[in-house]
Amino acid sequence: MARAAARNSVSRRRLPLRALRLAHGARIKFPAVMGVINVTPDSFSDGGRFFDPEAAVARALQMEQEGADIVDIGGESTRPGAVEVPAEVEASRVLPVIRKLQGRLHRPISIDTRKAIVAEQALEAGAEIVNDVSAMTFDGAMAGVVARYRAAVVLMHMRGTPATMAQMARYHDVVDEVGAYLQRRAEAARAAGIAKSRIIIDPGIGFAKKTSHNLKLLAGLPRLCRLGYPILVGVSRKNFVRQIAGAEQEQLLLGTAAAVSLAVAAGAAIVRVHDPGPIAAAVRMTCAIAAARWDI
Repeated sequence: MARAAARNSVSRRRLPLRALRLAHGARIKFPAVMGVINVTPDSFSDGGRFFDPEAAVARALQMEQEGADIVDIGGESTRPGAVEVPAEVEASRVLPVIRKLQGRLHRPISIDTRKAIVAEQALEAGAEIVNDVSAMTFDGAMAGVVARYRAAVVLMHMRGTPATMAQMARYHDVVDEVGAYLQRRAEAARAAGIAKSRIIIDPGIGFAKKTSHNLKLLAGLPRLCRLGYPILVGVSRKNFVRQIAGAEQEQLLLGTAAAVSLAVAAGAAIVRVHDPGPIAAAVRMTCAIAAARWDI
């Protein structure tokens, strides 16, 4: 009895955050799978495949069937070396997709943007989450938009811009430095009126990071979990996966699934992926094993 009580006490202390409740009442249970749709001609993995709005809509609905809990739609590539896209161009790519999905997609939509005007228009059109790779530093108006719409926000660690970040991958302790940055950005978000319960942090795998940094961040996720915010991890098809697992499609998928499974086991709340079907299966398997651990 005493051992069981002690085990249950430890279990309660170690359990990660369970869910994200959005402004309009939707509840996203963790760990959640976020499906990626790039409405761009030049994204690193699937640029051009979903540039046509109808193709993007069809893919979003397919992702829902495959098990995606969130659909993340972006109109500006943030691959290494990518140049900035004007806000009006970015908006013209994503808004038709978001509008066409209203009443058809039964999963929350995340808008992947650094620009407040694009975020505002997307939230007005029906998005409920803003995924900002700059952690709301690129556009000073972003925090106000997120707070006003009571949206959830993903704050990601990155140095420089997509065009310059590859030259800025220098750290003494990457886990501590990324964690300290995310803590500061989360505090700034709360000071701007964004509820703590709607803040998600992202260590920015592949953004101003070398392969060794990415691996240390994944291994160090339990340390980042201590910050007290849900953690989003985006490893899907990233270059470090190619370097380690191989560049063939099956190798990329299996390498991504392995990284995702370990991230979820370490406490990741959301995983952002291009292939939600097989990844959702990997997440379910990971959760089943993790749940059984507490019964041993």
